[in-house]
Amino acid sequence: MNDTVDASSKYQDSLPISSDAIMEQLDNWGITYIRSDHVPLRTVADSKKVQGQFLSSEQGGGHIKNLYLRDNKKRNILLVAEQDRQIDLKTLHTKLETGRLSFGSAERLMQNLGVRPGAVTPLSMINGVEAGVQLFLDSGLKSCNQIYVHPLVNDRTLGITMEGLQQFFDKIKVEPVWVDLE
Repeated sequence: MNDTVDASSKYQDSLPISSDAIMEQLDNWGITYIRSDHVPLRTVADSKKVQGQFLSSEQGGGHIKNLYLRDNKKRNILLVAEQDRQIDLKTLHTKLETGRLSFGSAERLMQNLGVRPGAVTPLSMINGVEAGVQLFLDSGLKSCNQIYVHPLVNDRTLGITMEGLQQFFDKIKVEPVWVDLE
């Protein structure tokens, strides 16, 4: 019997905040979104296979990748970048003005952002704010009408405007740092 817990909504009740709960919170705050349900997506490559089926890039949407990183000073970082942005981990620390960076472990990811690998999202800052995670956003996303984010699980995607996302950050008292990754 395979008892591996994955990042899908099937196991959302094992998260500090469930996917259903974060969508209810967005609703309560008046933050609108468009929800799509789909097969679990663990990578940008997985995501690209289904993007055309449920989300229209005609709507000015930004497809993103989310990197949970830790620097050599043990600071936790969430970097949200345009999905095709080339990121060199060896030099990224100079742009972010941090110590040298590496990927955070699955255990630390759950501890600090309350999600599993494959479901990292800007919305996980609802947990990350309490853990002192620093949020960096790709300046290239500013031109998007909306971006597509997972609601803490990887078999659902929400289309949310940048204004709505900023409203979310304001509600949870997170100050994102915009960074030029080009």
